Amino acid sequence: MVHVVFYEKPGCVGNAKQKRLLQAAGHAFQVHSILAESWTSERLRPFFGDRPVAEWFNPTAPAITQGKIHPDQLTANEALALMVNQPILIRRPLMQVGDRCVSGFDPIQVDDWIGLSPNSDLTQDVETCPQK
Repeated sequence: MVHVVFYEKPGCVGNAKQKRLLQAAGHAFQVHSILAESWTSERLRPFFGDRPVAEWFNPTAPAITQGKIHPDQLTANEALALMVNQPILIRRPLMQVGDRCVSGFDPIQVDDWIGLSPNSDLTQDVETCPQK
């Protein structure tokens, strides 16, 4: 069992599924609202590691689905500045265990990292938000 710091969008169906997977594995977690957090570029950057900038974004954020922001055309600094001002743009969840920070929730990668329950369906999509 590990202690996970979990940044979510309150009410997000996907984040609820992700927390259930962590709970089923016996992990403890401390939940924070990704929208209410006081982000800085320096604090946010470690969550994205070496992922391409476009993968740092929540693909269902209104500004992205409406074509107002094109993540594939942004530099890292531009992306971070946008996310600090509009946290809805950040790919969820952000998770931290010790010194390691990650964004998004790929069940197979999370299982490799901290372990999930052997009974968990690691093939399920727990990141894509249901479309209205």
